[in-house]
Amino acid sequence: MGAEQGSMIGSFLPLIILFAIFYFLIIRPQQKQVKAHKEMLASLEKGDKIVTSGGLIATIIKPEEDFIKIKLNDDTVVKLDKAYVAKKVEAGNENA
Repeated sequence: MGAEQGSMIGSFLPLIILFAIFYFLIIRPQQKQVKAHKEMLASLEKGDKIVTSGGLIATIIKPEEDFIKIKLNDDTVVKLDKAYVAKKVEAGNENA
């Protein structure tokens, strides 16, 4: 019986190692990225510049719970779902 348990653990060892590699190289970094994006969305304020998922650069007029009112130019104000905010443009990168 002891030899059967040893070979069973030995046969699962490569699978366990493969799962550990996937966790540390794929799953964990993705979880960190999602957490950082949620924190960025929570910290958005009036006057911040953002880039949408569609590539539009806009200025926030009024952050709301699920949506954000943004100004694309002097005349155009639209409402954007927070899920479509790709990133916040930092003060030094306004010409990006």
